[in-house]
Amino acid sequence: MHLHVLGICGTFMGGIAAIARRAGHTVTGCDANVYPPMSTQLAALGIALTEGYDATQLDGVAKGADVFVVGNVVSRGNPLMEAVMNANRAYVSGPQWLYENVLRGRFVLAVAGTHGKTTTSAMLAHILEHAGLEPAFLIGGVPVDFGISARLTDSAFFVIEADEYDTAFFDKRSKLVHYRPRVAILNNLEFDHADIFADLGAIETQFHHFVRTIPGDGCIVANGNDDALARVLARGAWSAVERFDEVPSQATPSAEWTIDGDGRIAFGGEPVGTLDFDQTGRHNRLNALAAIAAARRTGVMPQQALTALRAFRGVRRRMELCGEVGGVAVYDDFAHHPTAIATTIEGLRMREPNARILAVLEPRSNTMKLGAMKAALPASLAQADRVYCYAANLGWDAKAALAPLGSRAEVHDDLGALVAAVVRDAQPGDRVLVMSNGGFGGVHGRLLDALRARIAA
Repeated sequence: MHLHVLGICGTFMGGIAAIARRAGHTVTGCDANVYPPMSTQLAALGIALTEGYDATQLDGVAKGADVFVVGNVVSRGNPLMEAVMNANRAYVSGPQWLYENVLRGRFVLAVAGTHGKTTTSAMLAHILEHAGLEPAFLIGGVPVDFGISARLTDSAFFVIEADEYDTAFFDKRSKLVHYRPRVAILNNLEFDHADIFADLGAIETQFHHFVRTIPGDGCIVANGNDDALARVLARGAWSAVERFDEVPSQATPSAEWTIDGDGRIAFGGEPVGTLDFDQTGRHNRLNALAAIAAARRTGVMPQQALTALRAFRGVRRRMELCGEVGGVAVYDDFAHHPTAIATTIEGLRMREPNARILAVLEPRSNTMKLGAMKAALPASLAQADRVYCYAANLGWDAKAALAPLGSRAEVHDDLGALVAAVVRDAQPGDRVLVMSNGGFGGVHGRLLDALRARIAA
């Protein structure tokens, strides 16, 4: 089969392309911006890439395509998509193609939630790999231990990050409803994606559609201390539900899985071991607990999972150290929702309690650009010692939004000026934490270069 993938350089669609190629299909693709690292990864697999969506692809690289696999970045009016439809050529969404050609018949473990999907998926795949199960996976980031975001194996097990964003312009359901897992992790649920969801209730509905797809002999591993998830499950659940929570907690005294501040884990009230790994923060303890619970459903016992997690090295762009110059360390993190920003800063604070944290933020997600979360930003940044916000192309007043932080916060429309301000303030021992869901203009490298230039001067 020949697939032509529209929007191929996104992590999800690029992962589908890589999986299809490894399955023996001919794969070509296009995107508005063909750029590394995805472009180089796909080129290494022999996948021909075209920049742009010119309709001439229909008579060129995609002439013999059996099906066009359409990413959700593609909308009506896209010239190639219009040509595909006018020519009555077969097209399908990425999630639907993945289910029908790869996931059907496998033991799928899906990780859903507003936060922690990528890290928890990586932990779960790492645990199964350590147990010798050689899982296939598709993750919205690059686990350090694997070095790739997607792979196809002969294993019956497939770990997938289950995103609640919409599927395609012709299918407005969330991606996650396509995967039909036997085990599903529900990490947490907050309002996000203000560009496609009117309110939290709309997202809860999609999550309940997801719950409806899990078979009776499957299992839902759910955060027991999350009101939105409680409402989702109250609508009906037809599978076993295992809840996880921290202890002590008044929210879910009957949680099957618990973890305390020292990493001690219990299942059904009985101790099973202690979590000991390099990932910091309360959120990562809960991510690990959820992964351990899900892995048990594949036959991997908690003690075996805990051994695997001792060697877990994390995910790129999740508190990833980019470099250190003159005692100033620069970290990169994907955080962009206020809750994720707060937990990321908290995790760094726990790791280095005596360091100053200089938070560098790009409000880049669609939700952030719409200003839907601007009121929550000051509180999410409260633990940072200094805040630098890049506000180019925002439709709202970032200075006004961050005013509660007083002189600790400054806003820049010019990236060079922002870099200069951070380097001006940075002192040996400081930790610069860059947070964005995009490339942020290569600011990480620019900060390190400017710090080196400062020393040289």
